Parts: sequence; structure tokens; C-alpha cells
Amino acid sequence: MKLAIIALAIGVAMPAYAQSTTEYYIVRDATTKKCTVVDQKPAASTTTTIVEDGKVYKSRTEADTAMKTVKVCTSD
Repeated sequence: MKLAIIALAIGVAMPAYAQSTTEYYIVRDATTKKCTVVDQKPAASTTTTIVEDGKVYKSRTEADTAMKTVKVCTSD
């Protein structure tokens, strides 16, 4: 019985764990010079650049807040 309870607890906790491992990045479009937050690391490209040396944020809110202080995102 204890084993079934432990298995159930793990089964319930795993989706929450997987959901919390999303990473957010601030990227800047070279054409529009606008910054946005994305939830996947962009592939190497000449049209977008990951700002802040590829810093990874744990939540969208954290990335949105940081974007307001990044010089290349606020200078244009």
C-alpha cells in the first residue's frame, strides 16, 4: 500500500517538475531592433540575437522584468 502511495505521489509531482524547467531568453530582432521573451533557445541566426550573453531566466515574469533594464532593449 505504501508503495502505491509513493508511486502516485511521484506520478503527480513529475508533470509539475517538468513544467517548471521551462527556460526563457531575451532575444533582439536585428531588423526591427525590438526585444522579446521566448521560451525556447533560438537557433543561431543572423536575424535574432540572444541578449545578455545568453542568460537563462526561470520565469517569463523574471525575463520581462530584466528586459526593461537591458540597454539594447531600452535604447531604441
